[in-house]
Amino acid sequence: MTVEDEVWALLEDALAVYRDSPRAVAWLRGHQARFGEPVRVAVAGAPRSGKSTVVSALIGEEFVPTGATTWYQDGPRPKAYAGQYEVPVLRRDGKAFVDAPDAERVTVEWPSRSLRDLVVIDTPAGAPVEQVYGEADAVLYLTRHLHTTDVRFLQTAHDHPVARIAPVNTVLVLSRADEIGGGRIDALSSAKQIARRYRREATVTPLCQNVVAVAGLLAVAARTLRAEEFAALAALASLARAELEDHLLSADRFVGEDFPVRLDPAVRRGLVERFGIFGVRLTTTLIRQGFDTQVKLTGQLVQRSGLGELRDSIGVYFTERKEVLKARAALLGLDVVLRAEPRPGSVGLAAALERILASAHDFRELRLLAALQGGRTRLPGDLDAEASRLVGGLGTNPVVRLGMDYEPTEGELRHAVLETLGRWREHAVDPALDHGQRRAAAVVVRSCEGMLAEVVG
Repeated sequence: MTVEDEVWALLEDALAVYRDSPRAVAWLRGHQARFGEPVRVAVAGAPRSGKSTVVSALIGEEFVPTGATTWYQDGPRPKAYAGQYEVPVLRRDGKAFVDAPDAERVTVEWPSRSLRDLVVIDTPAGAPVEQVYGEADAVLYLTRHLHTTDVRFLQTAHDHPVARIAPVNTVLVLSRADEIGGGRIDALSSAKQIARRYRREATVTPLCQNVVAVAGLLAVAARTLRAEEFAALAALASLARAELEDHLLSADRFVGEDFPVRLDPAVRRGLVERFGIFGVRLTTTLIRQGFDTQVKLTGQLVQRSGLGELRDSIGVYFTERKEVLKARAALLGLDVVLRAEPRPGSVGLAAALERILASAHDFRELRLLAALQGGRTRLPGDLDAEASRLVGGLGTNPVVRLGMDYEPTEGELRHAVLETLGRWREHAVDPALDHGQRRAAAVVVRSCEGMLAEVVG
């Protein structure tokens, strides 16, 4: 029985116990319904952290923030709802916006391939931890620079018995990465180095599965690049570098009257608004380097902006673990009911909840992964990195877990699983390892056994 099946059965038992409580029944049925939905990913952060820009980049359409909690999900045609009422989706200056000024919550249906596997929730700046993590299965937490308040927010999200036992459903995003170092041309490289440093910090690693640097403005422009914008950028790139360089030192100089080419000031202002002065510098440089078609340039910008790495992280840590994240959210939801309305029958439900958290291998994988990433569990030599990979730290596909850089045959895959399983069974009883290390190896053994069942099955 999968963890999803176990949790579903527990919710059914809870519905029987609370059948006379309409509020509890509605809450529990809501969590059951979530099992059939794509992964809910909330985008949260402090004011001016670039949340709505990153949301637009993920969707592939530039949206004006509504000011309300806004849910973006796939749909056959653009439409929006404020509560139960449909409201218009309009366009202004090339951007989509929803006309619902007084709404607290807006749902936008938008035809987007990016939304087929996830629902993106744009939360209001400063939304409380309980709201952000209560509505979502996973969270992208944005910050320009990691401050004490950001760490406190993430720690509060994990300050719950279920969250501590089934940890980590967060990716930390260093947003507005192009502003690092005053927007130098190497700003994105510097931001990615900072992200790598944060991944190793003891205060950060237990709180998130990855740290990614993203230049949101550049990412949106990459996903929504227009033909006329590319033509204008190509015209700029055709100028001699020395002729253009001084005019790219600031936005004011770029839109000034003494510009060396006949490019309408309104066009130049539009480029700065869409790309930022850093983005204009980068795109003209890339075009000169040979990325001289719209398709080539778009591909480069997606990767350089950090959007490609962010989408990979969402895939590896969220959508590939949909079932365990849904089960985790349901257990958190059930815990709310048990605490709010204790009754004689709820004692058995609480015991069953604790048993699933303690014994379900999916949660044991998450706990070990968090312990390895946070340095609370260490294995000798290369075993640390291999254990992290085998329990799904880089993805849950067996080929990825095994670290194979080619598509193996069925026989090769089975042989690789058996060889890995044999080695880790030896580690699990190795007297040279301490008790905690052998226990970690036993979790890896169970993951290998799961892979073997999958391959044989």
